[in-house]
Amino acid sequence: MSDISIIGTGNMARTIGARAIAGGNTVEVMGRDQAKAADLAKALGGGATTGEWGTAPAGDIVIVALLYDGVVPVVAQYGDALAGKVIVDISNPFNSTFDGLAHREETSIAQEVAKAAPAGAGVVKAFNTVFRHVLEKGRPDIFIAGDNAQAKASVEAFVESLGLRPLDVGGLKMAHWLEGAGVVTVGLANHGMGNLDFALGITELPVRAND
Repeated sequence: MSDISIIGTGNMARTIGARAIAGGNTVEVMGRDQAKAADLAKALGGGATTGEWGTAPAGDIVIVALLYDGVVPVVAQYGDALAGKVIVDISNPFNSTFDGLAHREETSIAQEVAKAAPAGAGVVKAFNTVFRHVLEKGRPDIFIAGDNAQAKASVEAFVESLGLRPLDVGGLKMAHWLEGAGVVTVGLANHGMGNLDFALGITELPVRAND
């Protein structure tokens, strides 16, 4: 099991925190509003604790559960407090019409996090292709990207503790395309599916005896 710190007190922080507790992980909640962080930790139960904003997180894995435009500034603010940690970016930088990315270059929030993070921190993109309620109630595949093999292995183990399947898509530059996949999920929700009750996943062909 893993020691998890969650920076943020919103819906995704609550959902990931609840699944983490159910999976036997320890959870620390950190928020700008200490009262909200304490309320969330209490609601999660399972021994969840509250950390002080800006101080070194207790967890080895730090999940930054913030809106995309707050992720890099917060990682920069925490600075050396994140040294040696695995930083997980779950954000989706959607544009104002939700049919493209807010950044026009071939980058990602996770790649920008890696630039702002202290030496020794490993950055992983994960959870961004899953709607919150599907993560809460379903068993979606979780796509991950990162350059640090040890960091990815830690996140894979954490995802497995949630009863979910981690799928490695490659290096951190693939985070750009995972963010694009986030746009695809919104397009499907608005058009092909017409609802939010789904997640992108992988279907494997059955192995045949003569293959």
